[in-house]
Amino acid sequence: MNFKSYLLLVCLLMVSLSYSTAQQIEMPQASPASSIAQKIGLTDVKIEYSRPSAKGRKIFGELVPYGDVWRTGANAATIITFSTEVMIEGRKVPAGSYALYAIPGKSEWTMILSKNTGLWGAVGYNQEDDLLRFKVKPGKTGQKYETMEINFVDMTDTGASVAIKWEQVRVKFRIETEVDGIVMSQIKALVIDQEPTNPGLYYQAANYYFTTNKDLPIALDWINKSVDSDPKYWTMHLKAKIELALGKKKEAIESANKSMEMARDAKNPDYVGLNERLIKSIK
Repeated sequence: MNFKSYLLLVCLLMVSLSYSTAQQIEMPQASPASSIAQKIGLTDVKIEYSRPSAKGRKIFGELVPYGDVWRTGANAATIITFSTEVMIEGRKVPAGSYALYAIPGKSEWTMILSKNTGLWGAVGYNQEDDLLRFKVKPGKTGQKYETMEINFVDMTDTGASVAIKWEQVRVKFRIETEVDGIVMSQIKALVIDQEPTNPGLYYQAANYYFTTNKDLPIALDWINKSVDSDPKYWTMHLKAKIELALGKKKEAIESANKSMEMARDAKNPDYVGLNERLIKSIK
């Protein structure tokens, strides 16, 4: 092939590629892509999947056969990503992205986390790529889900459940994250091992000790330092709650009244109500 012929061929290929790209028609997807993200404790969790619809078909046992590996959605494999190490159904899972597969059954499902995230659905799935398998029990939903849905439910400070719902079937699995060790290491570094000049750090440390029922006398010492440096209606309210938890009712009423007065000045009715209810509970 001479140079002119080669140049002509290249030009024709470029024109053909440009034509094929320009002529595509964009239409709604039968199973549109979706993603959900949730902060669980201190961990970012994201799920990316495509949402198929029933469209009059029976789903589990027919469209999605029992006993077969399912992509847990449509199109490409469903991907779940964790920013830190987590525990899933009591099993440790390192930070990273994983394909989420399922093997549905009438009375039991096998959920799978695969290290291979590059497959189209379950085509080419290999059990050797599994990081984790665990069992879950399917339940019935109170309504029919025409379109498959994945969401986070049963939220706590340290965990959440992932719920997969389609037709009238629901399965859930639990994610738990490390929180206390991380927070306590920060409190040690920023509050215990030094004397911070930021009153907000004392407030945060006192609030964590109070909500997790740790050393309340230390929590009171920290909130006093915060209030003495820069009193706010929310820090005064926390002081009142800690004092009440320590049995210091007189001091708690006094702190709650100060907090309520400051909240009124700041035009914050929520904290006015919180303090009124706190004082009422003491009397």
